Amino acid sequence: MNIQLRFFASVREALGTAQESLAVPDDVTTVGQLRTYLLQRGSPWAEVLAEHRVLRMAFNQQMSSADMALAEGCEVAFFPPVTGG
Repeated sequence: MNIQLRFFASVREALGTAQESLAVPDDVTTVGQLRTYLLQRGSPWAEVLAEHRVLRMAFNQQMSSADMALAEGCEVAFFPPVTGG
């Protein structure tokens, strides 16, 4: 399955990229599994996307949970929580 990845704010800065096209293995079927799969890339991915880090995830530009199913051609975005004041 081919998907589009997008990274925003501090996630983008730490990874050094704003977007990427990716072919994911058949056993990666959810947004959460995708995050775990990306951790296997090592540094800096493992630090930026670590499970203990609070990150927001979006599926096709809609906020999503880790159990959201991936689909061919979908867009998945990772970004830090937004604060205001």
